[in-house]
Amino acid sequence: IKLEMPDVNLDEEVTVLAKAPEVVETLEGYAVTWQKLLSTAVGEQLKKVPQGNGPLAEIDFWRERNATLSALSEQIKLPEVKKILAVLQEAESEHFESLQNVLTDLRKQHVEALDNVRFLSTLERHLKNLTHGTGFNVVLDTIPSLMNALRMVWIISRHYNKDERMVPLMERIAWEISTRVCKVVDLHTLFKEDRTAAKNKVTEAKSTLEEWKKSYFTVRAQIEASGREQRWEFDRKRLFEKTDYMASICQDLYDTLQVVIEEFYNIFGPELKAVTGDPKRIDDVLRRVDGLTSPMEQLTFDPFSIKCAPQWRFVKEEFKEGVLVGNVKQIFIQNFKNPPLCKNHPPVAGAIYWSRSLFYRIKHTIIRFQEAEELLASERGKEVKQIYLQVAKKMKEYEDQKYSQWRDGTEQILPQLLKKTLLTKNSVVDEAVAVEKSVRFSVNFSPRLHEIISETKYMEQMGFPIPEMARNVALQEDKYLKYIDGLKNMLDHYDRLMGTLDEAETKLLDDHVQELWRVFKSGHRRLNWNSLGISDFIVRCTQAIGKFESLIHQIHKNSEDINNKLLLIESTNLFKFPPPKNVDELPKVKEFFEHVKCERVKDVEHMVRRYVAIGPLLTKVEGLVANTNSGKSPKLFSYYAYWENRIYQVLTQLILKNLQSFNASIVANVPLFQTETILSAPEIVLQPNASEIDKMTVECIRDCVEVTKHFVRWMHGTCIECPPQRVEQDEVITLSFYNDISQNPLIIEQAVLITQNVHKLLAFLSNYLNRWKRYRLLWKLDKDIVMEKFAAKKPACVIFDEKLQFYTKIAQDVTQQPLVKDVRFIRLQLGPLAYTLQENARGWVISLGKLLNESAKEELLSLQEEIEVDALNSLCL
Repeated sequence: IKLEMPDVNLDEEVTVLAKAPEVVETLEGYAVTWQKLLSTAVGEQLKKVPQGNGPLAEIDFWRERNATLSALSEQIKLPEVKKILAVLQEAESEHFESLQNVLTDLRKQHVEALDNVRFLSTLERHLKNLTHGTGFNVVLDTIPSLMNALRMVWIISRHYNKDERMVPLMERIAWEISTRVCKVVDLHTLFKEDRTAAKNKVTEAKSTLEEWKKSYFTVRAQIEASGREQRWEFDRKRLFEKTDYMASICQDLYDTLQVVIEEFYNIFGPELKAVTGDPKRIDDVLRRVDGLTSPMEQLTFDPFSIKCAPQWRFVKEEFKEGVLVGNVKQIFIQNFKNPPLCKNHPPVAGAIYWSRSLFYRIKHTIIRFQEAEELLASERGKEVKQIYLQVAKKMKEYEDQKYSQWRDGTEQILPQLLKKTLLTKNSVVDEAVAVEKSVRFSVNFSPRLHEIISETKYMEQMGFPIPEMARNVALQEDKYLKYIDGLKNMLDHYDRLMGTLDEAETKLLDDHVQELWRVFKSGHRRLNWNSLGISDFIVRCTQAIGKFESLIHQIHKNSEDINNKLLLIESTNLFKFPPPKNVDELPKVKEFFEHVKCERVKDVEHMVRRYVAIGPLLTKVEGLVANTNSGKSPKLFSYYAYWENRIYQVLTQLILKNLQSFNASIVANVPLFQTETILSAPEIVLQPNASEIDKMTVECIRDCVEVTKHFVRWMHGTCIECPPQRVEQDEVITLSFYNDISQNPLIIEQAVLITQNVHKLLAFLSNYLNRWKRYRLLWKLDKDIVMEKFAAKKPACVIFDEKLQFYTKIAQDVTQQPLVKDVRFIRLQLGPLAYTLQENARGWVISLGKLLNESAKEELLSLQEEIEVDALNSLCL
C-alpha cells in the first residue's frame, strides 16, 4: 500500500502555502484519499484473525500485522507528508482533524503490534517445543518454563496484561497440548500395541494434561504471594475444561488396560492352562477378552470431545458390562417396562427380541460353565445357575404376556383400521383466509397398521402363531405400500401445484380447485383400505391434477410474459445523458436537458406499447379460466386488481429508482454539462444563470414523474383502458397512474432532495464566483472620471509606473487562473470571464498610457517654449 504524493511545489514556507487556495484545495483532495486508504488498511487488519488454533498462529498473526502497519507508518514519517499535514493544519482545513485521527489510530495499532511481536517472540522457543517436540518428556519439561515466561509477559507487556488477551493465548496453548495428546493416544491402534507400552503412553499423556493445570496454579500462587503483580483471575473453564476431560478419558483407558492386562491375562495365564489341562478353552476366553476392547477400537466419534461424552460413557459401560456378565439380571429388571429397541424393531416384537437377547447372553455364559463341570459344581457355580433359572423364568413369562396382549389387541383394532377412508381432509375455519389455501389432504393409512404389519413379520420369525387377519394384511403389504406411494405422490403433486399459486391466482382458479376437490371427494368420503377401486381412484386424481397443472402452466406463461414487460418498463432509464463531444467539451445546459427530454419521449413510446400489450395477455387468461374474451369477466375481478396494483408498484419503482439515479449523478464528482461564466457588471454570473439551471432541473424532474400520465388506468373490474372523462364544461381528463404516484411520499421526498442538492451546488458556485470579485476595480470604477481626477493631480512618472504595473499584474494574474472548474455535475467554463477581465485590465493600461503620453507631450511643448524664449532673450542681448 503506497500513499500517492501530490504534484505540487512545496518548497515555500508553510504559512505561504497555507494561504494559497489552490494548493490547499489540492492537498485536501490527497488528504481525503489518504484518510480513506489508511482507514481501509487499518480496518482490514483489525478484521483479520489468526490462521490456526495453535499459539504459533498468534505470533504469525501479529508479525504480519506489524509488517503491514510498519510499512504504512514509515510513509507517514516522510518529510513531504509532514509538511502537507503542517500546511493543512495552518490552513485550518476541515480534513486535517479527520486525517489526524486516522494517523493517530494507525500509530496506536502499530505500537501495539510491535509490542506484541516483541513479547510473543520470547515465548516462541517454548511454543515450538510444545508443538514439534519429539515426545511427551519434552512437553512435560517445557510447560513449567512456558508458564513462567507467560508470567513475565503478563508483568511487562502493555497489551498482554489483560484477560481478553492472555486468556485466548493460554487457550491456544491448551488446544495445542490437547491436539498433541489426541494424535499420540489413538484408540484405533492403542490396544494393538504392547500393553505395557500402551499403559506408559496413556500415563504420560495424562501427566502432560495435568501438568498444564498444575503449572498454572503454581505460577498463580507465586503471583499472589508477591503481592505486587496483577492477579490471574482467568476463566478456568476455557483453560482447563477440555484438558481435564481428556485427562479423565486417559484414566478410563488406563483402567481398561489395567483390567485386560492385570486381571484377565494374569488370571487366564499359563498357570490356569496347566491346571485345567484345556489350553484351547483358555485361548477362547482370551479371544473374548480381546473382543471386549473392539468397540473402543472401532469408534466413529472423537472420545476426547466433551460433546461426545454420552457416547463414550456408553462404550465404557458396555465394556464394563462385558466384564461383569452378572449385570444381565439387573438390566432386565430395570428396563423390562421400557426396553431399548433395535433400529426398525416394532414395540412388542422388539421388546421380546431384547428379552431373548439377554437370555441368550446369560445362556451362553451357563453353557460355558457347563463345559467346565468343576466350575459349575462349586458353590459359586450353583449360585450362578440358580440366578440363571430365575431370570430365564421371568423372561419367558415376560414374552408370553407381551405376545398375548399384542394378539388380543390386534384382533380387536385391525378391522377398524382397515375401514378408515383413504384420505383425510383438514380445513381451517377462518373467513379471512382464502378457502383454497385452508384445505389440505393427507393419506389416512394409520401408523398402527404399519406397526401391526411389522409386528406380524417379526412375531412369525420368532415362531409365534399369527392371527389370520393379521397374516392376510401382512401378505398384502406390498399392495398397501404401492397404494400409499401412489396417493402420496398424487397429493405431493397437488401440494406443489398449490404452492406455486399466489393469492391472486388462487382466487382466479377457485372454480377449478373446487372441481379438483370433487374428484378427491370419494377418497375421503367413501373408499377405504378394503375397497377394490383404489387404483382407479389414484388414476382419476392423477389425470385431474395433470389437467389442472396444464392450466396453471399456461397461466404462469402469461404471467411470465406480463412480468417480463413490467420488468422492461421498470428498468427503463428516463435520464439518458448525451455523450461528451470530446475529452474537454461537454454539452451545454439546454442541449443536455433537451437530449434527456428527447430520449425520454422515445422510451415512453416503447413503455406504453408494452403496457398496452398486458390487456390482451389477461384476456388470454380469461379465455383459459372463464372461456370468454371480454376483458371484464367477473371471475377475474381480483386478478385484474392484482395486476393493476403490480403495475402501480412497477411505475412507482420506475420513477423512484430513476430519481435516485439522477440524484446520485448530481452528487457524484462527474460533470454532466458545461456552463459559461460571464461578467454582467456589477455581477459575475452563469450563462444560463442559476435560476434558469434550477428551473430546467425542476422541469426535468417533473417530466420524469409525468411519464406516468401516459399509463391509462383500467375501468373498475376490467383490464380495459378507461376512456377520457368529461368533468366541467369542455374539460376532458384521462385517468392515469399519475395522480397516485405523484402523491407518493417517497417520490416527493426524492424530488425535494434533488432540488435541495441542486440549490446547494448553485449556492456553492455563487460563492466560488465571488472570489473573482477581487478584480472588481476593473469594472466598478468609471474609467473616464478616474483618469480625469488622476490627470488633475499632475502625477509623476513613478506614479504612472505604479498604476501601469498594478493593472498589468492583474492581467497576468487572471491568465494564471484555471479556465475550467468541475464542481459536482457542472463544469464551469471560465474562459469568457477571464478574457473580459483581461480586456478590462488592458483598457486601464491603454487609458493610463494615453494620459501619460498627453502629460509628457504638454511638458515637452512647455519645455520647447521655454527654450525658444531663452534663445530669443540671448539674441536680444
